[in-house]
Amino acid sequence: MRLTETDTLFVSLRFLRGFLLGALVLAQVSILPGRPNILLIVSEDNGPELGCYGEPFVKTPILDKLAANGVLFERAYVPQAGCSQSRAALLTGLYPHQNGQIGLATWKFGLYRTNTPNIVRALKQSGYRTGIIGKLHVNPASAFPFDFKEIESSNFSRKKLGKYAQEAGRFINASKRPFFLSVNYPDAHRPFIREVGGVPKKPLTGADVKPLAYFGLDSPELRQQTADYYNCMSRLDTQIGELLSVLRKSGKLSNTLVVYIGDHGADMLRGKRTSYEGGVRIPFILSWAGRWGAGHRHSELVSTLDLMPTFLQVAGIPKPKELPGRSLMPLLDGEPAGWREYLFTEFHLHSAHNYYPQRTVRDDRFKLICNLMAGRVNPGYEFTHKRFFEGLDRVIAAAGEPVRSAYLRMRSPPQYELYDLKRDPYEFKNLADHPGYAGILQKLTGQLMRWRRSTGDPLLDGKNVLRLKSEIEACMTNKDGSPNKAHLSLSYPEYFFRNRDELPEP
Repeated sequence: MRLTETDTLFVSLRFLRGFLLGALVLAQVSILPGRPNILLIVSEDNGPELGCYGEPFVKTPILDKLAANGVLFERAYVPQAGCSQSRAALLTGLYPHQNGQIGLATWKFGLYRTNTPNIVRALKQSGYRTGIIGKLHVNPASAFPFDFKEIESSNFSRKKLGKYAQEAGRFINASKRPFFLSVNYPDAHRPFIREVGGVPKKPLTGADVKPLAYFGLDSPELRQQTADYYNCMSRLDTQIGELLSVLRKSGKLSNTLVVYIGDHGADMLRGKRTSYEGGVRIPFILSWAGRWGAGHRHSELVSTLDLMPTFLQVAGIPKPKELPGRSLMPLLDGEPAGWREYLFTEFHLHSAHNYYPQRTVRDDRFKLICNLMAGRVNPGYEFTHKRFFEGLDRVIAAAGEPVRSAYLRMRSPPQYELYDLKRDPYEFKNLADHPGYAGILQKLTGQLMRWRRSTGDPLLDGKNVLRLKSEIEACMTNKDGSPNKAHLSLSYPEYFFRNRDELPEP
């Protein structure tokens, strides 16, 4: 194909624009000496069950010390309680319904667009070296141009755990340029392996602990599962200690922003794969030697969506206007700034086993869950309960109120669930139909609708809710009626936003 004179001019202008942008980036790098390194530590499937968050049974001295020397956020959240969804959200700064990673990458869900802006690309273009150790778990992996990748598997068998710190040291010491390194550990994902290579030295047993409080249940089996979950957390703490030791020995600790988060709550009852606090609330600790005073605790509502704006600010990179999160730096530096009054989360599905979309909003005290397929049985209820032990239903049936009703509600949720997190932190008593809370219900439903519209929620169109349901149910082709991954065919990126500006009223 021959280029016209106009085409040639256009190509030349585009090249010039690219050259100037590149020069601007290089200039930005040169005028920002001493830009901090960024070490992002992400653990699997655990909420804030750490000593520094008040958990009495688990031993986590390394993370406790990190919090004591830095900043701990008491009320931190992920946008969705799923591995791929949470990781894609923190890397893109967008809610799952905005970036497209609404389900697991291993089940063919992924970003709507490969060119979606993300932390890795932005930092790399500004001169940072970028590395990842452990799994990415977001589709497509090519959207995240890491310079360095090691231990790319999930490693749920916990093999060669010592390699995480070893590979981190190799990357950290390879150059004097600033770096962004994401280290992703397999603990505390199932299976809950009690001990690996002598760690922890003295594993807990069911006799040493009580079940997680948000279960509302107690049995020997639940105590043992809780104990083994804590053993995973103790081993994670040891692994993080080895990583921080490598960073300290490199001489780069004083100029490194260290962030530790969990990717979502524990794979337990009313945890992972739900919109309850046990699923979406996480540990969130930051440390930057010499930047902040030691032992600060913040009660503001924060989200992992705030990480991308934070990292961009410390790197001296302008924040894209469309990001819903906010930089934490003004808050951490003690600058006067109003913070968010409402925090939002969502759920779509994990694998094809448990499609049941939800939207949630909470303020300082109250939390609202809106179930978009109310009146239908939530398949996630049975899917989660099968992961525990035979006889769990008897334990639930023997529970007192309001716990027993809370489990029944999980199986067949109403349109709205409203909880007073001050009086009922584990979300057992639904207040949505209580006349004394009608004003709060109305306020939160209004806030939720405003958020859904402002973020372009494709499930405001009820047809999209049902069309995606049909696509997922079409893969239920195994002999027992369960989903077959090979038969899952997804086209939601094509129709979710076809009429984005013409979404009907719900």
